[in-house]
Amino acid sequence: MTSASHDPHLHASHRPYQPRGAARQLLYCRDTEVLIEGPAGTGKTRAVLEKIHLCASKYPGMRALLVRKTRQSMTQSVLVTFETHVLPDDSPILQGPSRATRMSYHYPNGSEVVVGGIDKSSRIMSTEYDMIAVFEGRELTQDDWESLLTRLRHGVMPYQQALIDTNPDAPTHWLNQRALQGKMTRLLSRHEDNPAVTANYLATLDQLSGARRLRLRQGQWSASQGAVYDSWDAATHLIDRFDIPAHWRRIRAIDLGFSNPFVCQWWAIDPDGRMYLYREIYHTRRLVEDHARQIVQLSAGESIEATLADHDAEDRATLHRHGVMTQPARKAISQGIQLVQSRLRNAADGRPRLMLLRDSLVETDFRLADARLPDRTEQEFDSYVWDTRQTRELPIDANNHGLDALRYAVAYVDADTTNKLSLQVIG
Repeated sequence: MTSASHDPHLHASHRPYQPRGAARQLLYCRDTEVLIEGPAGTGKTRAVLEKIHLCASKYPGMRALLVRKTRQSMTQSVLVTFETHVLPDDSPILQGPSRATRMSYHYPNGSEVVVGGIDKSSRIMSTEYDMIAVFEGRELTQDDWESLLTRLRHGVMPYQQALIDTNPDAPTHWLNQRALQGKMTRLLSRHEDNPAVTANYLATLDQLSGARRLRLRQGQWSASQGAVYDSWDAATHLIDRFDIPAHWRRIRAIDLGFSNPFVCQWWAIDPDGRMYLYREIYHTRRLVEDHARQIVQLSAGESIEATLADHDAEDRATLHRHGVMTQPARKAISQGIQLVQSRLRNAADGRPRLMLLRDSLVETDFRLADARLPDRTEQEFDSYVWDTRQTRELPIDANNHGLDALRYAVAYVDADTTNKLSLQVIG
């Protein structure tokens, strides 16, 4: 999740705010359900927050909700924008807890802006609101959205409104389908609406490829053509966090890198053999020894069965010197992909055998986030596609560092199946 404080549209002076295009339309729109969509860096989040602040100031005693799929993801994204670029300097509204622990903002006129996450829904669903603003809407399910709509009945404002901002996703995504069915008003936000967007930023987006470029640069609802893991579905495979039982098996998988991301993943395996990614380092331009120290610290108190690593002898030796003992990963690409594909498909009980827990990332690498490159494994699936220039069936070797580590972990857990696949290839 890119921190909003690093988005290019937030670097301009935040007062006075002069909305254009979809941002201006949003301020005057009173429709009940409103989708503001568009590519990266067009000012969608800023526009939604400006309207929330305007209404909270204008209508004494109103209640609004700012929400994402998880509360944790709000701290360094939406709330940074709200506090730094929307609320006036030295505003009394800023008094109170820090961003990380804040539950609401209180206005002198009695209005309240509540902060929450769908993952902690019991508190936010126990009250009523005049306005609800959802950020990164593609993370939510339609059930999440419709549940939120039931709380839109506070009645202080002359109209009640639910706003949702998002970058486009696949054309089949429920948000796109709901707008096509006329159930929500669609506002199209474009780079031309945002005078703070620079040529350098647009050039960065132009370097993206595949569906990622179509969505983040051109604002299109686009499917990933030729996706290696076409069974990947964030709504199914990306799940809410839960406490990992102490008796479950745990492993780590490492893909080495410096200019490219260094990735370390922590995986738990339940008694039925399902795998859960529950922690991840995904970072560039750090020394291996610094990564090793962090890995040891984060793993304190855990029983790690094995750590699979890329085969670079020097970097593995550095990991060993600092207490991270590794073994060479099984790196066969085609066989590993088959194993991952098998785990992504639903098993007999209707559930996949490989899942990623939300907010597993230890910290965001803003070099990657600012460049709109993947900054965690879950963001790599859309850009991991088959290389049609090859006579062999191999993926394009780019932006796949987390998926390489994931493949190492699966190949280790499914070692018997790996051996069988090897024999088939030899035969």
